[in-house]
Amino acid sequence: MDFATNTPTNTPVETTLGEQLLLLSLDDESGAEKESVNVSYAIAAASLVELVLAGRVEVDDDQVTVRDAAPLDDPTLDAALADISGQEKRKPRKTKEWIEHLKKGAVAGTTGSLVAKGLIREEKKKVLGLFPVRRYPEADGSVESALRQRLDEVVMRGAAPDERTASLVALLHGAKLHGLLYEKPQLATAKVNMEKVAHGQWAGPAVRQAVKAAEDALTAIVVLTVVTTTVM
Repeated sequence: MDFATNTPTNTPVETTLGEQLLLLSLDDESGAEKESVNVSYAIAAASLVELVLAGRVEVDDDQVTVRDAAPLDDPTLDAALADISGQEKRKPRKTKEWIEHLKKGAVAGTTGSLVAKGLIREEKKKVLGLFPVRRYPEADGSVESALRQRLDEVVMRGAAPDERTASLVALLHGAKLHGLLYEKPQLATAKVNMEKVAHGQWAGPAVRQAVKAAEDALTAIVVLTVVTTTVM
């Protein structure tokens, strides 16, 4: 499968959109995840977008259907594809439902994949000497560095995005994860620019429709999560 190769080294490490989202969210030193709830939903949405880009599923009128059930040789995406294919025979689901359903498996699979690729490392610790936690500090920063540079060129410098970069921007925008890339005073401008990229004419109608559905679903989930948390 032809994933993006966002690194200038002689041995490029290929990363999925979900892996890129997780890299952007992890603190390089401590390995703690920023915006963990929103990121988890964005990673699940990224699995759907990857399957659309690979021609395995399509989104029509917000309904997710399988076009080709052939595996992609990526454990996380293949698990999602098999899940969608199996469920489709019983009751098709909409984009938002699939994002919520795929979240746990997508996040766990993405984390394990980044560890296996040597981009992050797993550290097990105990909080207050009692509660076990896992952290994932940076092991190789070249991929994330190149990714941030490419995103900055598109978001802040007006470079034309390819469909994978634009899809990533749309996922970040939909999940309100602009802060993973920028802080004040750039943040306000970045939000405006990321919305323009997300809604631009950078791919064919089928891909843009699928990414828009994922973006809208993420926005709805994030808003509901904020409201629920506030009420509680």
